[in-house]
Amino acid sequence: MAKKKQHRRFGDRRDGKLIRDLDPMHVITPILYPNRCDNEAYFLERFEMAPIRAYLEKINQNETDFPYTPFHILVTAVLKVLTLRPRLNRFVANKLMYQRNEVTASFVVKKLFTDNGAEALALIKAAENDTLVTLHHKLYQQIATSRSDVVDKSSESMDIVSRMPRRMTRLFCEFICFLDRIGKCPYSLIATDPYYQSVVLSNLGSLKLNVGYHHLTNWGTCSLFAIMGEIKDTPYQKEDGTMGYHETVDVGLTVDERLADGYYYAKSLRLLKKILANPELLELPMNAEVDY
Repeated sequence: MAKKKQHRRFGDRRDGKLIRDLDPMHVITPILYPNRCDNEAYFLERFEMAPIRAYLEKINQNETDFPYTPFHILVTAVLKVLTLRPRLNRFVANKLMYQRNEVTASFVVKKLFTDNGAEALALIKAAENDTLVTLHHKLYQQIATSRSDVVDKSSESMDIVSRMPRRMTRLFCEFICFLDRIGKCPYSLIATDPYYQSVVLSNLGSLKLNVGYHHLTNWGTCSLFAIMGEIKDTPYQKEDGTMGYHETVDVGLTVDERLADGYYYAKSLRLLKKILANPELLELPMNAEVDY
């Protein structure tokens, strides 16, 4: 028997379902603090590179066209955490809280590493049965397309709007912001907008920069930013008291604190640590549970 198509209930959005069984605190907090930018919380985590390096060496033996990188591991690990910890995949809009329908990630691709090199937007969707291998293929397709002459829909829309007379541009943007708040933005405008995804990721290490934090935005629905810094040697004290160095990478996370409590975020970070310390877990489907 064919599965019946599920229709949205009154109050749901195209990109998320209204959460109707929230506790009183999470009902009231978005009303008292309606702006995402006013509810930023920051986490800085340092991860050992040794298990990631060992795993990459193994899986890249037969991968020549598009080798796996530490950033690919981080993207997949974050998507798995979002799948297993669904409260991180919520968002607040118009003082209401929603559960996002899909698990998605977006990032910016630099077409040329020059001062005037153009940037393109890329995004991937993670299905419950996706693994590192299937997501790696999606990443390859997105990065290849982004570095071509193809212009994504959001960039194309911004180019059209920016060519209007300034007064018309301002009025148009104010109207679009109103539609954004009530969840009625035209899909053609936001189809590839990074701020309408589950998470925005950035690899500052590719630019030889230390880790940083990216602010959230009141535009869109994105409630999580993950910034990867430069991989470097970090000093540590050995058991015999002497100093040594090991390779580490810092990841800066910016979250919307209205979505969950500190315990939920702390447990989610423990899951991310477990996955990055055991990258082979990414060979399992996104929805495969992990003991941590």
